Amino acid sequence: MGTITDAWTWLTTGANWAGENGVWHRLGEHVWFTVACLAIACLIALPVALYLGHIGKGGALAVNISNAGRAVPTFAVLVLLTLSPLGKHGNWPTVIALVLFALPPLLTNAYVGMREADRDVVEAARGMGMSGFQLLRRVELPLAFPLIMTGVRSASVQVVATATLAALAGGGGLGRIITAGFNTQDTPQVVGGAVLVAALALVVEGVLVVAERLIDPMRGRSRKARASRSTPPDPQASPRGNVVPLKGV
Repeated sequence: MGTITDAWTWLTTGANWAGENGVWHRLGEHVWFTVACLAIACLIALPVALYLGHIGKGGALAVNISNAGRAVPTFAVLVLLTLSPLGKHGNWPTVIALVLFALPPLLTNAYVGMREADRDVVEAARGMGMSGFQLLRRVELPLAFPLIMTGVRSASVQVVATATLAALAGGGGLGRIITAGFNTQDTPQVVGGAVLVAALALVVEGVLVVAERLIDPMRGRSRKARASRSTPPDPQASPRGNVVPLKGV
């Protein structure tokens, strides 16, 4: 309990939040790393996964290659990139390492989502004369959207947690708070930094869950379907239109 109390005291001390080495500055750096790396990874993985899922060819190989990349430790990649000539260009080694780390869940979930789209619906849309692009945009992508967003959430949380490694390569982010605490043997600072990383990961997860519900392309259609199913039939309506049966006939 003593460590937790001391960590809370460190977190609630205003001096620890101000300045270039303060929490606000490091938090901003961490968010920038997360957003930039996730955006780059999405621009690379999602078009490839959606296309391969649409044509149904080459996707399994791409997924297996990306999953094999998970076996390579991100820290090892970061160290190699930092020692290479690329290490002279600021934060690029960290960005590249985090992008490579975020690719597998994005690629795998998007491809699986495309392939698991209801084939009866897809074939019906194709039979209606939809072009390949229309089929992808109006049928397959909306059906695959939940799995795509699952991959985005998984990748974002992993990037938030792994971005702490940027501090080991001289980069910014909340990892600098943790490494500074280790260097000065300040356990409350180390625990406080870890709590901040965990809290940021939860916030990012929550924001993406809300965003998924707001931009889900099937959201409006689901409401209309539920409304049509819940509307009771009009007891005065005649099955033959407006014909009213005559009494006494």
